[in-house]
Amino acid sequence: MIHALIHFSLRHRIAVLVCAGLLVMGAGFVATHLPVDVFPELNAPTVVVLTESGGLSADEVESQVTVPIENALNGLTGLRKLRSSSALGLSIVRAEFAWGEDLYRARQQVSERMASVREVLPPGVDAEISPLSSITGEIMLLSVTSPAGTASPLDMRAFAEFALRPRLLSVPGVSQVVAIGGELPEFQVECRQDRLRLYHLTLAEVVNAARQSHSTASAGFLPDVQGIEVPVRQAAQVRSIDDIRRTAVAWHDGAPVTIGDVAEVRFAATPSRGSASERGKVAAILSVQKAPGTNTLALTAAIDRALDQAAAVVPKGMHLNRHVFRQADFITMAVNSLLGVLRDAAIIITLILVLFLFNLRTTLITLAALPLSLGLAFVALWLLGLTVNVMTLGGLAVAIGGLVDDAIIYVENAFRRLGENQLLPVDKQQSSFAVIFSASREISGPMVNATIIIVLVFVPLLFLGGMEGRFFRPLGISYIVSTLASLVVALTVTPAMCRLLLSHLQPRLERDSFVVRWLKAGYAPTLAWALRWKRAVVLSAALLTALCLWLVASFGTSFLPTFREGTYTVFVM
Repeated sequence: MIHALIHFSLRHRIAVLVCAGLLVMGAGFVATHLPVDVFPELNAPTVVVLTESGGLSADEVESQVTVPIENALNGLTGLRKLRSSSALGLSIVRAEFAWGEDLYRARQQVSERMASVREVLPPGVDAEISPLSSITGEIMLLSVTSPAGTASPLDMRAFAEFALRPRLLSVPGVSQVVAIGGELPEFQVECRQDRLRLYHLTLAEVVNAARQSHSTASAGFLPDVQGIEVPVRQAAQVRSIDDIRRTAVAWHDGAPVTIGDVAEVRFAATPSRGSASERGKVAAILSVQKAPGTNTLALTAAIDRALDQAAAVVPKGMHLNRHVFRQADFITMAVNSLLGVLRDAAIIITLILVLFLFNLRTTLITLAALPLSLGLAFVALWLLGLTVNVMTLGGLAVAIGGLVDDAIIYVENAFRRLGENQLLPVDKQQSSFAVIFSASREISGPMVNATIIIVLVFVPLLFLGGMEGRFFRPLGISYIVSTLASLVVALTVTPAMCRLLLSHLQPRLERDSFVVRWLKAGYAPTLAWALRWKRAVVLSAALLTALCLWLVASFGTSFLPTFREGTYTVFVM
């Protein structure tokens, strides 16, 4: 089969090269449209239930909110782990399902169970399922500050919460936008106990009146008014503090008693339970999170376009900073690092090929394996549904040095056989097709076996389970795919290019470069010395191996390497 593939490539060299060119162009299109992320999707299918229970202490939240929700979610199909945390006024329950479970099906199950548990929750408690997001879903942090101090924290939070947040949520791919810091505005009604006693009112009556001051109720319609139906509407929407102040609570001696008569009404900030700052100044921070499977670079570009539009409506005295944290910068750095590795590898490979083969055509044939192998790898990643991330790029970076191995072996053997053939008498010379095909038959078996052995080293990564498997499996897949792609290129494109570019070589008496001649001169004495002192060589190798193992055991361990993100995150507990 392998010999038939090589024979076909040699016979139809033009068609093979045209297909290779089309493959490179198609791979370039696929590579620019692959989803880009920092890490692979690491978290198991998880559904998070957030429950706000204002006024309840942490122990009350635990007993009255968290425990009923946990009891309702226990026993769900595919549920692997159930974790919860209770704090002042907030309950968080995380239902983690088995790897491979459909996330949308899991959310449907949780939603059905939550419909029944809401009946037993305390009045006014609001439980909701959080939006879909990835474990590395926070792609951007934005800040709204007032460099001159002319805008208050209340104004900054109001602009971030009610102007920027809806605009960002309208961008496709954004799953959630969380506002942090500043001061969240609210209407505050502070009752005076002496005035309540004067009018014989209770606090509950004031609360009920304040609640009804901001409501809309259906009033039906007036039928058959001059042949038409006239809708009747009442709108009690609060637009200012005076609307609340003028709301009637009760009647006293024939006159209405309003909220303003018994309470102080003001527009102020909610009690703060946290803060945010940028460069030591008070700020309102927006955390932008993306939906799973979204291209981070494309989404960041779309968010930038939305922020460009929002920049025109930023209030005077405020400054919008979109560069507090950008995951896209780290991704761009990783991609640029891969391009740098590819560039350096191409330069080093070119120098080595020129020094060893001393021929420009053989260098071009060998270098052609790089873009073709990487192109096939990107197409395979696209077909497998993988993203471009640190691990897939790492696998490609590790494989770059070996992508030209098969091509080098093939080209060197074909180059040498063609030279030997041209030095023979004319009547004994073979055609270039026969020489290249014969050279292919000589090394195709060992070349395939060597490539398969290299691939088998990375196969165990494909069988890792849990988070380790989700993290390292893309690295193994990208390395294996790119290495196998280089073998396919060496069996198809490389023979075609050899016949096209090496068939008309001019014979030379000395075909080896000076580097090869120098290495050959030192090879024989070195081999003779190693055979003479074979026991010493073997013992030295064993000693070095033991020393290396001891050094490896002294290394520190970490699940993730240190990334140069340029950002420090400090947690104070």
